[in-house]
Amino acid sequence: QVQLRESGGGLVQAGGSLRLSCVASGRAFSSYMMDWFRQAPGKEREFVTRLSASDGSTNYADSVKGRFTISRDNAKNTVYLQMNSLKPEDTAVYYCAARVNPNRPYDYWGQGTQVTVSS
Repeated sequence: QVQLRESGGGLVQAGGSLRLSCVASGRAFSSYMMDWFRQAPGKEREFVTRLSASDGSTNYADSVKGRFTISRDNAKNTVYLQMNSLKPEDTAVYYCAARVNPNRPYDYWGQGTQVTVSS
């Protein structure tokens, strides 16, 4: 069993930066594909970014491309989301998710961390 815990959320002014962390308990963290999602009030959860376990490739939603960066430190069982040039529309609860098989549903989800960007 793997548990994911996000941290690093908070209140920031537009144009500012935050770095979110997602720490995984358990073993074999390096084998998991790690994603970040977000959910704004009254909206559906949406994909933000993905980091492959196999080749380190990344994918980003168009809305965050060029502003957000996903990375991981397998020695610390942690995936990061560096968010720069934040906009009010980035306000949401951010979740990390993990899975081994990209063709299967996500195996694990974190509880989320709130990011609020003021204008």
